[in-house]
Amino acid sequence: MLADMSDILAILEATDSDEQLVEEIALRHPHRVTVLVEDGTVDPRMDDGPRGRALSDRLAELLAAIEQRTGAVVVGLAGSREQLRGWRFDRVVGAHGALPAL
Repeated sequence: MLADMSDILAILEATDSDEQLVEEIALRHPHRVTVLVEDGTVDPRMDDGPRGRALSDRLAELLAAIEQRTGAVVVGLAGSREQLRGWRFDRVVGAHGALPAL
């Protein structure tokens, strides 16, 4: 019997520990992960300054860690909850407080 697929929405906030987020994701044994960057910046190429480079480096390390630690496929990045309207996820991790309906 095949295991059910699981889709996780991982919410990355500025104050989160990336290692803690990866651990939270790993506990749920996902097959696919979508990462929501809470500050709305998912294209660091738009900001070639120190902030953009730091975000780019952080995202690269986070996505690699998710894939290596969980075996899940990171299927995308989103910069706002509005981009995810109508999407369905089995679990949401990394959100502090209630998540409004997507």
